[in-house]
Amino acid sequence: MVAGAGRSGTSTVAGALTRLGLLLPEPHVPPDETNPRGFYESQWVVDFHKSLLNRGPAVVRTLDSRPEAAGLAARVPDDGDAARLGAWLDRWSDEPQLLVKDPRAFWFHDLWRRAVTDRGARLGFLTMLRHPAEVAASRDTHYTPTDRGEAFRRRRATANIAGWCMACLETESATRDDRRVFVRYADLLADWRTTLGGVVERLDLDVPLPFADPHPVDEFIEPSLNRSEAGWDGVDVPDTLRAVAEGVWEQMNRLADDPADAAAPAALAALRADYERLFDHAVGVALDHTNAREALVRRKVRASVRADYEAQIAELEQQLEEAHADDEDADEPPTRLPWRRRR
Repeated sequence: MVAGAGRSGTSTVAGALTRLGLLLPEPHVPPDETNPRGFYESQWVVDFHKSLLNRGPAVVRTLDSRPEAAGLAARVPDDGDAARLGAWLDRWSDEPQLLVKDPRAFWFHDLWRRAVTDRGARLGFLTMLRHPAEVAASRDTHYTPTDRGEAFRRRRATANIAGWCMACLETESATRDDRRVFVRYADLLADWRTTLGGVVERLDLDVPLPFADPHPVDEFIEPSLNRSEAGWDGVDVPDTLRAVAEGVWEQMNRLADDPADAAAPAALAALRADYERLFDHAVGVALDHTNAREALVRRKVRASVRADYEAQIAELEQQLEEAHADDEDADEPPTRLPWRRRR
């Protein structure tokens, strides 16, 4: 399972793994202008995760900065969802190595783990790492509207950095007991043979080593793919959030060097506490804004409901007038109430 925040190189590594022989079940999500080389995601998996995220009492976004988002998402899947996932996996039971990639997958690690282990298979995680400033810059380029002004871009950048932090923290915490490997995007682009060779060995993939030369991956991975360089100069976020993000980046890099590093999880737990305190402060700062928006929504809902009722009443009155007009033209008085006859 390929994990990591969107725009971190997950599509690139998934595309490379398919060229090493892993199966990515079809149909695939088609490329678009934000990812013209392809997403390397199975459409069924994406639709499955979207249906889960949109069903909960509070919708969880793909890149969600709320500390409680993981708990909200974990409560959504039920036995029916587990059965759906199991049935999908059973369709590919004859395949020795299956590849699953979707940035939403990290919300449902436990669901996938149970489904895989129940079928006697093994689950491994490959988490892509890219500097948060690069991720924010890439998301700004591909997803932020250009006509919303600097204030909107500043808020989006802050949300993207915060979401990146939570994606790293949640994925690292959820995969501690699994076979896992962390891959820096820059390493993958600079020397895919060494980087993916380590992945093959760490996850015990059935891929022949050393890789053939030339190899199909040679034409797929190009250093020019990295178009957003690391650096905070173009990312306007609070200093406190930047400090947390840099701390998370430093610890995730330690795991990239050694996935069994015993000190990194404790350091990340402390950074998570710092992030949660920062998030509470941000909520407090935005409290008046949030309350005003909620009041406006309530007012609009009340006005909409009132308008609907008034429209229904006007329609019923019109039906009654038409019914009385019909009765006046009839030879005999009606035996049923007009509104019942017209239902």
